[in-house]
Amino acid sequence: MKIPYFPGCTLHSKARGLDETTRGSLAALGVELVELPEWTCCGTVFPLAQDNYIGMVAAARILANAAKMEGGKLATVCSFCYHVLKRVNYAIKNNSEARKKLNDYLEENYGGEIETIHPLEICKEIIGLDAIREKLKRKLKGLKVACYYGCMLVRPAAEMNFDHPENPTIMEELISALGAEVVEYPGKTTCCGSYQVLNDMSLVKQKVKEILYSASARGAEAIITSCPLCQFNLDWMQEKLAEENNGFSKVPVLYFTQLLGLTLGLPEESLRLGEHYVDPKPLLLGA
Repeated sequence: MKIPYFPGCTLHSKARGLDETTRGSLAALGVELVELPEWTCCGTVFPLAQDNYIGMVAAARILANAAKMEGGKLATVCSFCYHVLKRVNYAIKNNSEARKKLNDYLEENYGGEIETIHPLEICKEIIGLDAIREKLKRKLKGLKVACYYGCMLVRPAAEMNFDHPENPTIMEELISALGAEVVEYPGKTTCCGSYQVLNDMSLVKQKVKEILYSASARGAEAIITSCPLCQFNLDWMQEKLAEENNGFSKVPVLYFTQLLGLTLGLPEESLRLGEHYVDPKPLLLGA
């Protein structure tokens, strides 16, 4: 099965581990992600003003190009890309003014027919968790994992239609199928501070501290996410927290696809485990 794929800018630079393990894991499960030709940045953020259609142009162009490929779907794994593409598609489909202005500007005739789909949804709804279990080369043997969704995957609920906006479970269902023990904690859909890391580091440090302490206090040995910025904040900020507290216990922060790729037997170099601030290899070697 082939599905058009939009990697996004970060996955071609700082988040290559997310890109390579997404492609590799799905390929091992029988799904080929076909990268869109000549794609551009999605715009990164959805416009706050409802009539700021120029802020939707980049995503609308990507969606219109995807509609020219076979399959009727567009896969993307970055939480920000998924958020922007899905919301712009919702606007095109449900807002006649947005649809007309964007199509006039782009000289396209796109009506929102593409389904923007996340690899978590591909795993659960297309491949199936039972089929994934059958293809595992190894299991995680009770590794205690906290799933972190952040803000972008689940909200706003009506437009994203991804999972329950406050208590999603799709990542937990997948990680359970891999043999890990899910750690439930209250911070899985709270914001990590996002781009405020460039503006107010103290704010981000406090948000990250709350998330890490919440997960660690409940026994988490690792945290997984699908957002490159969340992964960066949760991982890198631990250096600052450790400097301030000698008793701080570091927690590896991984992409969910890295654990999926590990269990499917992807080559170690493609997992890019060495690119994290908190080294996950000592933990995973015994998983």
